[in-house]
Amino acid sequence: MMQQLFSLEGKTALITGCKRGIGKAMAVGLAKAGANIIGVSATLETSGSQVEKEVSATGRTFAAYSCDFSDRQALHSFIEQVNKDFPVIDILVNNAGTILRKPAEEHPDEFWDKVIEVNLNAQFILSREFGKRMVKRKNGKIVFTASLLTFQGGITVPGYAASKGGVGQLTKALANEWAKHNVQVNAIAPGYIRTDNNIALQNDPVRSVNIENRIPAGRWGLPEDMVGATIFLASDASAYVSGHILTVDGGWMAR
Repeated sequence: MMQQLFSLEGKTALITGCKRGIGKAMAVGLAKAGANIIGVSATLETSGSQVEKEVSATGRTFAAYSCDFSDRQALHSFIEQVNKDFPVIDILVNNAGTILRKPAEEHPDEFWDKVIEVNLNAQFILSREFGKRMVKRKNGKIVFTASLLTFQGGITVPGYAASKGGVGQLTKALANEWAKHNVQVNAIAPGYIRTDNNIALQNDPVRSVNIENRIPAGRWGLPEDMVGATIFLASDASAYVSGHILTVDGGWMAR
């Protein structure tokens, strides 16, 4: 019974930003739970990528797409193609994101615009277009990747903080409308995870140590630490969970 609750056998999951890091770990984790995977990233290879190899090793299928989510026309073309190729998507994981660092007083329009377009606007459009089909079928799961900066302001990343705050509110807004249609919308807020997005922080000898010292778990997280939460929110185990932002942060927000 417990295994059935977490099983994704026969499900199809679309994971954005899956080429590396958290997205790749999510894709492989969902495949191990039984889902076939559709993956998209801005520079994802059409075949032979590492994520494809790892998903295929689980015995599940992997379909690869590339799309620049800062390009609105390309985004709509991607959605149209995926809907043609896969009439039913059971799980949407909105993980793709970008971060651009500069102090607020120097933060240029182009930094702000790109981050908001990729991290928030594209996430809404993807959710709306795939979500409407879930609502019609009265079945579906949407999982956003939020952030600690959904709750905190951060330093030198005003666009990123604003976008992730927006993701938190978007999660709740969609959940409020779609829960009655058996579509659960939730989010995962990773803590400080060792990924390409925060190389600057990892290499900062002062901030990196200060961050690690504050984390009750005593270490930075790894992309694989997100897998359990992702499977939970993508499976029947979370059938009565809606509009929740689940922190996976080693205890950071509790301190």
